[in-house]
Amino acid sequence: MPALTADLEDFRTTVRDWCRAHIPADWRAAQTGVPDEENVAFQRWWFAQLRDAGYAVPHWPARWGGGLPVAQQAVLYQELAAHDAPRLVLAFVSIHHAAATLLEAGTEEQRSRHLPAILDGEIWVQGFSEPEAGSDLAALRTTAQRDGDRYLVNGQKLWASGATHADWCLLLARTDQAAPKRHGISYFLLDMRSPGIDVRPIQNAVGDSHFCEIFLNDVAVPTANLVGAENAGWQVAQATLGAERGLVMLELAERLGNAGFRWLTEACDQLGLLGDSLTADRLAGFETEITGLRALCLNLIERHQTGRAGPADASIVKLYYSELLQRMTGFGAEITGLPSHATLRKPASSGWESGAWMLDFIGSWEWTIPGGTSEIQRNIIAERGLGLPREAVA
Repeated sequence: MPALTADLEDFRTTVRDWCRAHIPADWRAAQTGVPDEENVAFQRWWFAQLRDAGYAVPHWPARWGGGLPVAQQAVLYQELAAHDAPRLVLAFVSIHHAAATLLEAGTEEQRSRHLPAILDGEIWVQGFSEPEAGSDLAALRTTAQRDGDRYLVNGQKLWASGATHADWCLLLARTDQAAPKRHGISYFLLDMRSPGIDVRPIQNAVGDSHFCEIFLNDVAVPTANLVGAENAGWQVAQATLGAERGLVMLELAERLGNAGFRWLTEACDQLGLLGDSLTADRLAGFETEITGLRALCLNLIERHQTGRAGPADASIVKLYYSELLQRMTGFGAEITGLPSHATLRKPASSGWESGAWMLDFIGSWEWTIPGGTSEIQRNIIAERGLGLPREAVA
C-alpha cells in the first residue's frame, strides 16, 4: 500500500467525492439484460466521465493525458473499486494494449493520430490468436504480402474480444514465410472499416458474445501502419503482451481486493458461515494472497516506470492474479451453489465481478488463457526469470 501523506489523502478525498457524485447507484440493475447497443452507449458515456475527470488513463504519460504517480493510481483504483464503479470493458484494449504498443514502438505520427483518438472514444481489438496459434502465438499463419505502398493481408483471427465494435485492430501477420517462426512476423495497425474484413461473434459459456472471429481476405494495410520494422513484430508484441500480463493488473487487483473479497465475505455471512473455522481459514488465506497481489502490482509498475522491470515480472503478476481469481470465484460458487435459471444473468459493464458467483467462476477461466496460458507463464518465469534451460539435459 502507498504511504499515507497529506497530498495522497487529499487526492483520496477528491476521488471519493467524485465517485459519490458520478457513479450511478443503480447501474448494475440498469445494465442487466440490456441490448448490446445500450451497453455500448453506457460504456462510452462512462469512459467520457472518467476522461473528463482525468481518471481514464492515469498510467499514460502526462503528455498524452495521464501522468499520475503510482501511489495516486493505487488510490484511484481503490476508490473506484470501493464505490463499485463500472468497468471499462469496451475501452480495455484501447487504453492498455493499444496505448502500450504505440508508446513503446509506434512512430510519432502513429501516436499523434491514435492516442488522442482513443481518448475521444476510438475502440481497439487485438488480432493475435488464431485457430491453431493461441498459446503458441509464433505459429500464426495469417499472411501480409508487400504490394507497393501497402500490404495485402489474408487469414483468420480468433478470440478477438469486442471486434464487433472496434474501429482499429492490433494485428500480427507473417511477412516472411521462410524465416524462423518468431522472426518472420510483422505488427500492423488495421483499420476495421477496410474492405475484406468479416467479423463473426462467438457465444461463450455464459451466453456473452464479446469473443469474435475475424476473417481477412486481401485486406489492404498501408505501409505507414507498420509498427516497428518489418519482420520484427514479435519484439513489438512483447509491449502489448507485457501490458496484458502485468501493467493492467493494478486496477484488477484492487477490484479483487475490494468488491471481490467484500462480496465473498458478505456471501459467507448471509449463509451463516463466518463462524465456521474452515470458512474463516479460507477467507484469511484469500486476504493474505490479495495483500501479496497488491504489493506485486505496485512493485511491477514502479519498476516498469524506472526501467528496472525484469523479463518475467509481468508473467508472475498475471499468473498470480488469474489463478487467485479462479480460486476465489470458485469458492463463491461452492458455497452459494447453482443459481436458478432466472438469476443466471450478470450486469454488463461488470467484468467478472458481477456477484453471480457461478457465472463469475465460469468467466474467470478466460483469465488463465489470454496473454498466454498459465502453462506459458510458468515457462516464461522459468526460462526468462530463473534462467532455466528450455529442455532438460540428460
